[in-house]
Amino acid sequence: MKPKFDIVRLSKWFFLLSSAITVAGLIFFAVFGFNLSTDFKAGSRIQFQVNQKVDDTKVRQMFQSVGLNIGDTGLTVGGIARNVAIVTLPGQLTPHQIQEIQNAEHKYFPDAKQGIQVDTVDPFVAQQTAHKAVWAILAAAAFIVIYVAIRFEFRFAIAGIIALLHDAFIVLSVFVLFRREIDLTFVAALLTIVGYSINDTIVIFDRIRENLKIDKPKDVESLREVVNKSLWQTMARSINTVFTVLVAAVILYFFGGVSIRNFTFALIIGLISGAYSSIFIASPIWVAWRSRSLPKKTVTDEVEVV
Repeated sequence: MKPKFDIVRLSKWFFLLSSAITVAGLIFFAVFGFNLSTDFKAGSRIQFQVNQKVDDTKVRQMFQSVGLNIGDTGLTVGGIARNVAIVTLPGQLTPHQIQEIQNAEHKYFPDAKQGIQVDTVDPFVAQQTAHKAVWAILAAAAFIVIYVAIRFEFRFAIAGIIALLHDAFIVLSVFVLFRREIDLTFVAALLTIVGYSINDTIVIFDRIRENLKIDKPKDVESLREVVNKSLWQTMARSINTVFTVLVAAVILYFFGGVSIRNFTFALIIGLISGAYSSIFIASPIWVAWRSRSLPKKTVTDEVEVV
């Protein structure tokens, strides 16, 4: 694809945009914190399906009748017909409380299907799950650094990891902003995004490496030209690939059911962020680092004779 504009020269604006989003995410996190599911904190998750569109007020009254307060963020409504209610409570429910909730459901929603489904997590299990999730993400990042460093060079590896961290911060910022629940499916989505994003980045890095063999840059300007050309040569492939996967993710979000909605939502945000970072963040970072070992302009001893 013929270059439409110089991506590398405009990289400072892309860096500024990403920095602004990251800072906004950190501020939101400091103010609101994460909305963690019962996978990562002790608590109970109750899910039930009714025969009509879920009435938030009616569900809250149902739990208040058994002495339980849902709170502002404890109720989530899902399903294509919005007929599935998911309630999260901070404490562990006793068998007696579960039975009371079951009886209250029969009273408030007599035509409800399948009864209630209760998942309870104790503090130790929640803490262990959170630790394993963090280690899984760190291990994935470490192996990616090793692979890219061996396949290409260390500078490519660091640029790729910075782009991946960028994607993670974007997804986390969106989840904090919209108060989306962070559960195990979110971790699965984050690992999927890491794999997809680094794959797209490696394709671009590979094209840069091939072009560097043909047009060996002698100064910063020629290096920028090679990278800019490489980015536009892979632009169509990157956009078409992310668009195809994005269509599937959007369809899953609307028709895949409430149980995977957080997964697909994170996937949608991560796919967009991953495509953006692969093109506009990873390669310009490598150029900025690689440029330090090159002169700004090639000096020749040739003198033009008039």
